[in-house]
Amino acid sequence: MRERLVGLCVLAVVVAAASACGSSDQGGTAPELGPRGETHTTVKPTRQDLSNRLSLSGKVTMNPLFGLVAPAKGEVRFLDVQPPRRTPTKPTRVATVWVDGVPKRVSVPAGAVFAGRLVDDRSTVTAGMPIVSAKHVGYAIEAEVDGEQAYRVSDGLKSVKAQIKNGPGPFACTVLGTIAALPAGTIPEQPTPRTTGTPDPSGDASPPPAGDESESGNEGSAPSGLRLVCTAPANVKLINGATATIEVVTEQATNVLVVPVEAVAGSQGKGKVDVVRPDRSRATKDVVLGLTDGKVVQIKSGLTGDETLAVPGPDLPAAEGGEGAPEGPR
Repeated sequence: MRERLVGLCVLAVVVAAASACGSSDQGGTAPELGPRGETHTTVKPTRQDLSNRLSLSGKVTMNPLFGLVAPAKGEVRFLDVQPPRRTPTKPTRVATVWVDGVPKRVSVPAGAVFAGRLVDDRSTVTAGMPIVSAKHVGYAIEAEVDGEQAYRVSDGLKSVKAQIKNGPGPFACTVLGTIAALPAGTIPEQPTPRTTGTPDPSGDASPPPAGDESESGNEGSAPSGLRLVCTAPANVKLINGATATIEVVTEQATNVLVVPVEAVAGSQGKGKVDVVRPDRSRATKDVVLGLTDGKVVQIKSGLTGDETLAVPGPDLPAAEGGEGAPEGPR
């Protein structure tokens, strides 16, 4: 009987202690969880070699269109270009951009033919603006470029390689023209020569022979989206319609300071990061961004490399009158 009473007393003490512990922790924070808003994931900047690489899906095509851009800001004046009788083996001059009285020539490269004017004659154009469309004669590799990738590609093409699926490659691929989307191109009609004979009493010129308009061949070129066109070496066998992959390296850098893209808000040169202080609070800092491979982004200035950064990075404020915040380079 005495042993049973001792056991009951011990049980009562245990229950009372458990109840007391539960009441004292009620409304508190569990030991494994920190206060709301505290940063738990952090990274430190590192150094590495970095290249801006982009992989595009493409295919082999025949006679693709590509665009030629203005070499400088000025007034463009077009030449009257006659259709060639054979594939040109030399560049064909098609326009001149005048800059303060100095001419800058625009020529369609050898192996291609003039396909249309993209702006009106004597228009004021800016450097890098597509003004002429041309058609490559023969095989080339063509890849569509997503709008989000446009600036990465247009900033500069250090090297371009192509691989034909289940075929030749990888091999160097020579880029033709610009990747910018092209508007519809036009080819001005040649003036119709007057027919000989008795002049019309009304003084009007005789009408052109029937069928001239349909046989003029001045259709120009159709509009195109963002795309990259490149040609393979002469010894590479291409088959029309074959699938290809194009790898583009736009820029390279050695031993640069990088951080994960998730730690950065912003893109195209300017961004923000959250530096974690010793007391675990955040301080937002402006940084200058450089290359990115989609996983890390170069920090050109704004950090020394000794900082601890919060992940994810800061949220940018929503634009006035809009919803949401612009995304970073991730």
